[in-house]
Amino acid sequence: MTLEDVSNIRLVNQQIEASTFKEGKDLVSWMGAMQAQDYAMATWGIGLRLPGSTEKLIQEEIDRGAILRTHLLRPTWHLVSTDDIWWILELTAAQVRTKSSSRLKQLGISSELCLKSNQVIESAFISHKYLTREELYFEMEQNKVGGGKDCWSHLIFLAELDGILCSGIKKDKSQTYAILCDRVSRPASISRDEALAKLAFKYFSSHCPASLNDFIWWSGLPITAAKRALEIIKPGFISETIADQEFWFPENFSRSAPVASSVYLLPAFDEFLISYKDRTAAFPLRHHSKAFTNNGIFHPVIVVGGKVKGIWKRTIKKNKVYFESQFFDDVSKEVLDLTKNAALKFAAFLDKEIEYIQPT
Repeated sequence: MTLEDVSNIRLVNQQIEASTFKEGKDLVSWMGAMQAQDYAMATWGIGLRLPGSTEKLIQEEIDRGAILRTHLLRPTWHLVSTDDIWWILELTAAQVRTKSSSRLKQLGISSELCLKSNQVIESAFISHKYLTREELYFEMEQNKVGGGKDCWSHLIFLAELDGILCSGIKKDKSQTYAILCDRVSRPASISRDEALAKLAFKYFSSHCPASLNDFIWWSGLPITAAKRALEIIKPGFISETIADQEFWFPENFSRSAPVASSVYLLPAFDEFLISYKDRTAAFPLRHHSKAFTNNGIFHPVIVVGGKVKGIWKRTIKKNKVYFESQFFDDVSKEVLDLTKNAALKFAAFLDKEIEYIQPT
């Protein structure tokens, strides 16, 4: 197996090249969790893995609470299935809080302030099922929770980690929050080892081939916990050393041949790139700065035959989406035609007409 094989196999296991799912909830559960700070791009991250799906259908799943958006794994938003929200949150909330501790200290957020904020938040939902961020800010201001909006946003973030809040419905084009227990009943807790095993199994099944360092990065787990998780699931997995790295995958895994003519438009912050510490299997280091920045901004990318070959952007105006592509190097007419076809699928997902802007 080569690094080129690694990248193409990831396309398959991440359900990009051949999806085995029909519901967004099941797809998200297979992936474990999907990074989602860019909400519109995150819904496309599900959509491109569910052929024939639309933004409207994905939003319906989110609105009815089959898929939730909250903070877990790392200090950023993720999409997660209702089947997995509680045990992943219980496993990873403490580490997310720890990694955010310096910022919380800068903002002067104490345990007492957090407790007061949680009480204000819970009281606000007594008469409301869903509240926007601005509505929660208003409640905090009215109840004299000090600090201002930057502080309040972090207090809302902490309420998510405490299992109080999660995403609600989309209301007037705004995202809302809801009480987590109202959306998903809290099940009996599972042991830490069981949770570690479940998380590692999901990651190394859906993101394989992947290394231990990749899992540490994606999960946010401390090194000792991540090693423990892999150790527990090792009986069902095998490894192979490629380019001086040890990659893990299920023992019943079947290899997939590279598909040189495939073209996929991946959203910003997609799991295909962001879920790995080492991204050289997908494209060489010399192009990394074109696809993501040092401060953690990931651009939407064009993947050709399992390799990142360029970036793309879209501008939405009313019922039309304007699509632009930029390749790192010259590509064939076949790739350009396949890129247009991929753009048409994206426009269909949005239920909009497309205006294709020729690459320069």
